[in-house]
Amino acid sequence: MQQTSPTEQGASQDAPKIEFPCQYPIKIVGDAAPDFKAAVLDIVEQHAPGFDRSSVRMVDSRNGRFQSVRVVIRATGHEQLNALFHSLKATGRVHMVM
Repeated sequence: MQQTSPTEQGASQDAPKIEFPCQYPIKIVGDAAPDFKAAVLDIVEQHAPGFDRSSVRMVDSRNGRFQSVRVVIRATGHEQLNALFHSLKATGRVHMVM
């Protein structure tokens, strides 16, 4: 499965244009582990300081193998989203960022 960064997705003619700044929901999926949520939130905090932690939702997959962490950040631009995407993927623990 090939993933694209938010900017690459934005290159599609069918993709909606995003007006920054905006509230931007993100779903991060990775292998289930006791510290997965904390690791993800630390990275999100680096790229979107002060994001609303009350917006965080965590869901386990049906079989318990994966976890998804959903957050809403204040997105300031494509550069911020790309940096966040790459930092999350660099952990080796994140399989998808949507």
